[in-house]
Amino acid sequence: MPIPQALANFNIADAAVSVWLFRKSGLSDAPVFTGRWVPTDDALRGALRESINQARAEIQEAEPYGLLATIEDGQALTIGTDETHAGLIVDAAAAELPQKRAQSVGHMQNTDFYVIKLIHQNQVLHAVTKTNSSWKSRQTHNLLTVYFTGDQLGLETDPTFSLSRGVDFFIVGMDIVILDKSDFESILNYKQAHASEFADLQAEAAFAGLFVDLEPLVAFVGSNKLHLRRACAIRQKGYYLSQQFMQRLRQNHAQAGLNLTFDGNGRLIATEAQCPDIIRAFLDHRLLSVFSESYYDVQNATAIP
Repeated sequence: MPIPQALANFNIADAAVSVWLFRKSGLSDAPVFTGRWVPTDDALRGALRESINQARAEIQEAEPYGLLATIEDGQALTIGTDETHAGLIVDAAAAELPQKRAQSVGHMQNTDFYVIKLIHQNQVLHAVTKTNSSWKSRQTHNLLTVYFTGDQLGLETDPTFSLSRGVDFFIVGMDIVILDKSDFESILNYKQAHASEFADLQAEAAFAGLFVDLEPLVAFVGSNKLHLRRACAIRQKGYYLSQQFMQRLRQNHAQAGLNLTFDGNGRLIATEAQCPDIIRAFLDHRLLSVFSESYYDVQNATAIP
């Protein structure tokens, strides 16, 4: 599917540009974003427009965000702003007020991400990117910054920072267009949301009741980002709630090559070694090809009507 029209039609070339630097705090589900804007010169604003335009041009197609979805070259994922904390970024960068201007290097160092805000005819586009090591004071403390001119090196005494030519995700209208899933989830605390979702799954009697002991699965998932995504996808898909699905799983798991063990009451006996196949089974990711009659593991599955 194409990218949202609000992004496709946005006039980047004629847009006003401002740069906002953000620190993120708070370990709860809802992060706290503290932003400061920094004045820029014409040359930088022009370069930023070109980079953002190029990042947009490289998107050939977009698919809805999914917990297990991946992004290949030329692809992006989309999700509504109302499903994320992106509105907090938009609100924090709403106006370049004097009290929000960066006044010192200390206001710029150790920022977590930056936002290139573009405005054209009351339309606003935010391009969000995670900062690199040049913004970390510990990374630059023991380094000498030099520049090359003519045929020799010179000492650069002014602080220097680097901005990526890429974009992690766009915020435009009611849509987010994601180019880097990992950074998107990191900036907007999606990993924390996954952890909360997994805790809710554990608390579901319908899920916990399928196991003799749930703790081996909880320990296996731990804080691993990929495992948490998969656990959340299990709840999202909800196959475990179907008695027919669970009965077929008990009957056919061995034929499908899944390493699962059930007790006399049909409950799963979870072990560390069997947890990958337990997750695979609940995601319905062990699929049979009707052509080769072979079973395959898939990273993501879309049902065909």
